[in-house]
Amino acid sequence: MPSIEKGGVEKNLFIVSNYLAKHRKNIKIITISKKFKKFFSSKINFITFNNNIFDYLSRRTKFFLALILLINEIIKNKNTIVFSFQANIYTIFLCKIFSIKCIIRSNSSPSGWSQNFLKIFLYKFFLKKAHRILVNSYEFKKELKSKFNVNSTCIYNPLNKKEIINKSKKKSKKIFKYNNKLKIINIGRCTDQKDQITLLKALKYLENKIDYEAKIIGEGNLRKYCEDFIKINKLGKKISFKNFVNNPYPLLKQADIFVLSSKYEGLPNALLEAITLKKFSISSSCPTGPKEILLFGKGGLLFDVGDYKQLAQKILLYRDKKININKMIDISYKNLNKFDYKKNLKKYLKIIDDVK
Repeated sequence: MPSIEKGGVEKNLFIVSNYLAKHRKNIKIITISKKFKKFFSSKINFITFNNNIFDYLSRRTKFFLALILLINEIIKNKNTIVFSFQANIYTIFLCKIFSIKCIIRSNSSPSGWSQNFLKIFLYKFFLKKAHRILVNSYEFKKELKSKFNVNSTCIYNPLNKKEIINKSKKKSKKIFKYNNKLKIINIGRCTDQKDQITLLKALKYLENKIDYEAKIIGEGNLRKYCEDFIKINKLGKKISFKNFVNNPYPLLKQADIFVLSSKYEGLPNALLEAITLKKFSISSSCPTGPKEILLFGKGGLLFDVGDYKQLAQKILLYRDKKININKMIDISYKNLNKFDYKKNLKKYLKIIDDVK
């Protein structure tokens, strides 16, 4: 995992790695993001560069530096399996050269990363060379088959409900000022993928139709753009940003509605976590994941990607109680059983043992 940042992929990396370290010996993590070492089990051999300056390099530079470290490890030990969370095509290429087995985990829908002919050609060619391809939703599995003609195995993100509920009970600052307003929350990196601008447009549209307070928890390259939108439209009293926090659950617990506005996903952890805390959820029907999590609208409301007016109407449906809110929350909560922490982690272990 060359570049560890702050997101759902990283959460899964920590969970899966630490679980494997409990059950198998000689687990190594290759990354350039040294500052995240504390999130890994002490049983894991952390392979990186010693100088902290490497943490601040671009993602692409980290990819190439991590591949150098990977080559070094492969040369030292041919009897190994490489499990790639990132830079999958490069990893497959190297493993093929050195005749090493590799498993890759694809984290987000091809809709987000296969937009030109060359990429589609390269992925079609290289993905077939991996020993196993793991994805995190069945819609994702269908997309890979349709776009690249490759088979994959779906393993849902391991969801630790008990941990989330316990962390949500920790003391935290009150982020919503008013109890009598509809409290809306979004959690995610401020990037084109997460598309918070659609949420902001929906909230602008609702400005004189509903009394609300909204918080967006996250950082990223589009945060200033979003903050400028809030300033220009004089929405500062209604909407504000908060920086990323390691434990967002006490903040999430304070909200009435969780909104996911993404253009594409894999299987969004933030949506699973909101449902774990029994928050009513509204999500874009983006590829892939949200429709499976919300049971195609039975467990929460779905809107078309980028359609801010439709999102606004969904918020009004909640406000006006034109849907059975408690029933939908109950349905989505019961559906969490298939994302069970232990059940899905055991599947990772089985895949690795099968590849051996």
